[in-house]
Amino acid sequence: MSEYRHTHSILLGYLLWIFGFMGSHRFFYGRKVSGAIWYFTFGLFFIGWIIDLFLIPSMADDAEERYVPGPVNYNLTWILLTFLGLLGAHRFYMGKIWTGLLYLLSSGLVFSFTFPFAGVILFIGLLYDFLTLNEQLSELNRDY
Repeated sequence: MSEYRHTHSILLGYLLWIFGFMGSHRFFYGRKVSGAIWYFTFGLFFIGWIIDLFLIPSMADDAEERYVPGPVNYNLTWILLTFLGLLGAHRFYMGKIWTGLLYLLSSGLVFSFTFPFAGVILFIGLLYDFLTLNEQLSELNRDY
């Protein structure tokens, strides 16, 4: 049995649920399609968001079975993406230094004044990460 047992916290799921009308908790649990639907419809006009209050434990169980546990912590990475993603903090944590630097430079600290498409690059990168972060983490943990 691995010393790393848990991948997706129920507590973090509920924290993200507060922002869930934007789909964040659904992306966290690997529900990409419904996460996108929640994002564009404000949690199915808030009705789906309220129903999710009761579905989070089953979504957490499903995520626990689907993703590979390991030393790269899913919960911490999702916190970094959600709250510091614009700065590339989650990328640095995952050891993806070059893309972390690209996010950091594109975030407006340096690059956006000289390169007008920096915001587009950052938006595409963040969207990619919201859609694929769980798979990226499983791959990293599988490689350990």
